Amino acid sequence: MRSPILPLVVAGVALAGTTGAALAQSSTFELTPEGDLVQVEAPAPGSDEAMLAEARRLLAEGEPGRARSLLSRWIERNQRSGSPALPEAYRLRGDAKLAAGEEFSALYDYELVAKQYSGTDQYVIVLERELEIANRYIRGLRRRFLGIRFINAADMGEELLVRIQERLPQSELAERAGMELADYYYRERRLELADTAYDLFLQNYPRSTQRAKAMRRRVFATLALFKGPKYDASPLTDARVLIERFSASYPADAREAGLDEALLSRIDESGARHMFNSAQFYIRRSDAVSAAYTLRRLVREHPRTAAASEAMELMLEKGWIDEASIAPLEAAEEAEAAEPSDATEADADAGEGADDTETEVAEDPS
Repeated sequence: MRSPILPLVVAGVALAGTTGAALAQSSTFELTPEGDLVQVEAPAPGSDEAMLAEARRLLAEGEPGRARSLLSRWIERNQRSGSPALPEAYRLRGDAKLAAGEEFSALYDYELVAKQYSGTDQYVIVLERELEIANRYIRGLRRRFLGIRFINAADMGEELLVRIQERLPQSELAERAGMELADYYYRERRLELADTAYDLFLQNYPRSTQRAKAMRRRVFATLALFKGPKYDASPLTDARVLIERFSASYPADAREAGLDEALLSRIDESGARHMFNSAQFYIRRSDAVSAAYTLRRLVREHPRTAAASEAMELMLEKGWIDEASIAPLEAAEEAEAAEPSDATEADADAGEGADDTETEVAEDPS
C-alpha cells in the first residue's frame, strides 16, 4: 500500500514543467517563454548525475523499492569516494524509505546528511522531511517493530522539533517547528512546558503571523497552572500580566477569547481567596501578626472582592481593626471602583482600528 507520505516525496523530486517522458529520458528540461520544453542538459549515461536522475524518476512514478535498491548499490560503491552526488543520494534513499512507510529508517539517512553535509543544498530539504516525520509522530503515528506499529514515538517527535530549531534558527522552518512543539505540549496538557515553549516562540519570532495565537494560548496555559486557593497563586499574577499585554496588542481577539475584565475580576477574586486561606492558616498556627498583615494586604490589593469583605469582618471579630478603620477602607474601594480600568480605556481607544486578524479561539485547558 502506498504510504500517505508519498506525495511529500514526489513533490520534492518532481521538477516544475517536467513531463513523465522527460523524466524517463533522465534529462533536464526548461520551459521557454513561448511555452516550449527545451532540453538543456542530458547527463551522460553511467554518470552519477544519470543515476540520481533515474532515482528521481522511479520515486516520481511511485516505485520507491527500485529507487532504494539503485541508490543503495551506488552508495555502497561510492560512500568513501567523496563524490558530490553523495548528499543527494542519501537524501533520495531516505525519500524512498519514507515513501515506503519506513520513516524511522529514513531518519538515519536524513541525519547523516544533516550532520555531514550541512553546507549543501540538501540540508534544508532533509530538515523539512524531519519536520514532517516529527509532526506525524507527535500526532500519534507509532514506530514499526516487527512490521507492526505499536511503539510510541512522540518523544522522538519532540526531539526532532527541538533539533530543527537549533540547526536552522530564525528560519521559517524553525518557526513552524517551534509552534508545532508548543501546540503539542498544549494539546497534551503539559502546561508548564507549553508556557515555556510559547514564551520562547514569542521571543524568537516577534513578528510571526501566529503571535496572537501564541500569546492567547500562553494565557490559558498559565491560568490552568493555578490549582486552587490552597496552592501557589503566582500563576494568577503571571496570567493577569499576560492578559493585559494580549488585550493591549489584540483587543478584538482578547474580547472574542473571553480575556476581558470579567476574567480579570475572577482572577482577582481567586487571588484574594488564596490570601484569605493563608490568613486562616496563620490563625490556626496562632500567628496573629502574620494573619493580620495578610488580611490587611488582601483588603488593600483586592478591595472589590468578596474575600475582602470577609477579611474585614474577620479582623473586626478578632479586634485587629475597629469600626472607625472600615470607613477609610470603604472610601478607597469606592474611589478605585470609580476609576476606569486600563483595559476599558484600551478597548475604547481601539475602536475601528482593532486588529481584525482571524484567530482560533483556544479552549481553557483547566
